[in-house]
Amino acid sequence: MKLYDYILSPSCYKIRLMAAILGIKLDIRPVDFHPGVEHRGPELLALNPAGSIPILVDGDLVLTESSAILAYLAAQGAPEWLGTSTPEETARVQQWLSFSHRLTANLGGARLHEMLLRPGNIETLQAQGIAALRELEAGLFEQQLRGMRFLASNRATIADIACFPYVALAPDGGISLDPYPNIRLWLRAVRSLGGFIEMPGIHRLHELKPDPHPAKEES
Repeated sequence: MKLYDYILSPSCYKIRLMAAILGIKLDIRPVDFHPGVEHRGPELLALNPAGSIPILVDGDLVLTESSAILAYLAAQGAPEWLGTSTPEETARVQQWLSFSHRLTANLGGARLHEMLLRPGNIETLQAQGIAALRELEAGLFEQQLRGMRFLASNRATIADIACFPYVALAPDGGISLDPYPNIRLWLRAVRSLGGFIEMPGIHRLHELKPDPHPAKEES
């Protein structure tokens, strides 16, 4: 399997992370995303007319959406990562996969604005990103009440991998994670997974700060 990859892309990183956790070897084809804009060149547009990465090529199969790529990798040999053990788990996985696209748009948009000076209304992007983080914090709090550490169940699924990178990189877009103890605990849980690999920019901030504690209901 060949992955067209940009080392600083969170969307590409989630594919590398999933493959590393599952022990799947990828043939990495680096893409000069910035400043070369290679993803808009004729070779990659022939594979993905949308002009985005990641792109996964496996024989005649070409996948251009990160959520679909995660599902394909999981289906190769670890179907439990698809979260299909119960109808409720399946629905939660699909809901958080959809939510991950919002994270790409707002947290990712704020990051691109701040790091690569991409045009955009940074105040709006940050406000939308904060709203998404509050929604994620609430969802994780509910899971914590159910005794579950991850988004869809008590074990990680592709939903966690889909959401992890843009949340972990929120500070690059000027959005602090300090107000969200359940998110920070979840980030630690993802980082503790066997096979976890680093991405440039995702720092070990949790090693420099007190251990977060889940929020408790007021009596």
